[in-house]
Amino acid sequence: MTAPATSSLALDTAPDRTRDRSRTEDAILAAARDVLIEKGFGAWGVNAIARAAGCDKQLIYRYFGGLDGLAEALGTDVARAIETALSVAPSQPAASYAELVARLLDALVEVLRGNPLMQRIIAWELSEPNALTHSFAQARSRALADWIARLRGDLAPPANIDAPAINAVLIAAVQQMVLGSAATGNFAGLPLGDESDWNRVRLAIRSLAMAAYASGDPA
Repeated sequence: MTAPATSSLALDTAPDRTRDRSRTEDAILAAARDVLIEKGFGAWGVNAIARAAGCDKQLIYRYFGGLDGLAEALGTDVARAIETALSVAPSQPAASYAELVARLLDALVEVLRGNPLMQRIIAWELSEPNALTHSFAQARSRALADWIARLRGDLAPPANIDAPAINAVLIAAVQQMVLGSAATGNFAGLPLGDESDWNRVRLAIRSLAMAAYASGDPA
């Protein structure tokens, strides 16, 4: 028996509707990234994003539930970018926890330097913490924690060393150096314009990581 025309039409158009929604969601996410990079969080609102995406702002509420949901989706997208950048396993496993941390910090320098969107997000987190920036920070923290868990194996910091505090200080240093480079091309008088400048930073960060975990004796 031949199926009614309406059933056939519904089957034919359902994939199109799915593809249209996927394209619209991608366009909204791309517009959210563009507005953030080009204009900053002061202009990051539903109306501006909808204009940049060329869609009705109601679609942002329909597909993302509003700015909170869009921030969460964008935070997940940023975290995925971090995971991708950190996904290449080194040819040799780290010989120590200090080496693992040094590699993480070196990789983080490259990830942050190459991602203006992430720089904007971190700057916003520092200047105006709120529910949206919390979503971004949580997504980024998960990506870094997953990277460490994947490569850590049996490595552990020496006894009597406050690894979470030390790692937080070192990560904050990397973030601040990258933000300073983007804003002024230097930080605390240290030039950060070319690769020779950044090689100095990499060596300094590595030295600090190796020294911090050199022994288990408390400072």
